[in-house]
Amino acid sequence: MSDLDQLTQSLARNLKRWRGERGFTLDALAARSGVSRGMIIQIEQARTNPSVGTTVKLADALGVSITTLLDYEKGPQVQLVPREQAVRMWSTPGGSSTTLLVGTEARGPLELWAWTLMPGEESASDPHPDGTVELLHVTSGELTLVVDGQPYSVPAGTSATYEANVPHVYRNAGTGKVEMTMAVSIPPVR
Repeated sequence: MSDLDQLTQSLARNLKRWRGERGFTLDALAARSGVSRGMIIQIEQARTNPSVGTTVKLADALGVSITTLLDYEKGPQVQLVPREQAVRMWSTPGGSSTTLLVGTEARGPLELWAWTLMPGEESASDPHPDGTVELLHVTSGELTLVVDGQPYSVPAGTSATYEANVPHVYRNAGTGKVEMTMAVSIPPVR
């Protein structure tokens, strides 16, 4: 498959996904973006390669970056954020502070979980609905996060975000307990 074919397929998949996550009908996205309904249908069916201007209009109307709309990574996207890459938002001389650990461009119901995994234990999860995103932050130990069969090492102080519409496992392969906080963003029911 050529780069252009891959980009066309990726745009089709991502446009359909983000339109669905935003709850936009074809007509609503056409009205918001100024791109005709017919053109949106052709893009979602990968029958055309739109201009950069058209792609920018669609990304703006969906509230995502053009990079997000054109991203053609294969498989689930997992982003690890090591402690040193977390963004300190503010701090005071007295020691108060806030740190943005990880973020995502999802909307819908949101759950916050506290997890403890003892050595040698794991919890497997079936795929969640399309559009479900999980964010986690490991506070102690080292988590082995397995997303769609691919393992990722997530040591204490590291955060991760991933699309949870594939099988995933939280595993403690170490000798000490793993503690983490996890948020789950679930797409709204259509």
